[in-house]
Amino acid sequence: MKRGFGKRLASIFNRSVQYEDFFEDLEDLLIEGDLGASIAMEVSDDLKEFCRKNRVSSQNELLLEMKRMLLSWVTPKQLKVEDPPQVFLVLGVNGVGKTTTIAKMAKFYQNQGKQVVLSAADTFRAAAIDQLELHAQRVGCRLVKQKPGSDPGAVVYDTLQSAIAKQDDLVLVDTAGRMHTKANLVKELQKIHKVIEGRLPGKPCRNLLVIDATTGQNGFQQAEMFHEAVGIDALILTKYDSASKGGTMVQIGKKLGIPIAFVGVGETYEDIREFSSDEFLDTLLGLT
Repeated sequence: MKRGFGKRLASIFNRSVQYEDFFEDLEDLLIEGDLGASIAMEVSDDLKEFCRKNRVSSQNELLLEMKRMLLSWVTPKQLKVEDPPQVFLVLGVNGVGKTTTIAKMAKFYQNQGKQVVLSAADTFRAAAIDQLELHAQRVGCRLVKQKPGSDPGAVVYDTLQSAIAKQDDLVLVDTAGRMHTKANLVKELQKIHKVIEGRLPGKPCRNLLVIDATTGQNGFQQAEMFHEAVGIDALILTKYDSASKGGTMVQIGKKLGIPIAFVGVGETYEDIREFSSDEFLDTLLGLT
């Protein structure tokens, strides 16, 4: 769904909303926009019933009703740093911008006066450690690392030890981004969780999944896999400033119940902001 999707969606509302062809075209467009067939059909059918019961003929009224429906599925989540050290485990496949997102999050919380430490637990790629180290230097926060090929759990343990000693507020853990089999994914992440629980008993670790907003159905499949494997607390959308496939986020919210915490909106470390359902849906539906 490119930026023109909202305009195309708004354009079909410029004709009478009482004809059967309108709802068929709407359903097709929603499927094309990555909401998925079942959700597209549900939205179309519910809007048709809304029109019948309320004798709606105004396209703006119908668009606003559609936004009201989607608001219940696309929800924000504010990630607060509580009971330090708070641990955020950042997940995602290679290529979604995970490492850069971690740096942006570090800057975001530093701007709130929080002391942040990064954990280079993606030990399978030497480049991942080097990239995170460069980001840490640029945003001015500490990094805990070991050599490539080290045990990710050991890196996390060292980071927690350091965070406790230095009285850090937030630990951001980078994890391997390769596509595992689900069994390997579960085993690796459960081990990291066991390390965190052992060192910080009773303190919740938040699992955050980074998704490239341009990936469409692949984004839903990634969310489904990680959520089934370890449970995802919130999503972070990258590349939201480009050709966004926002309909996928509706599908993830509706089917998996995962809220959205942050969106990346540019290239600099400051280009991250907390997710707004209103702003997101206004853009998606061409209301802005």
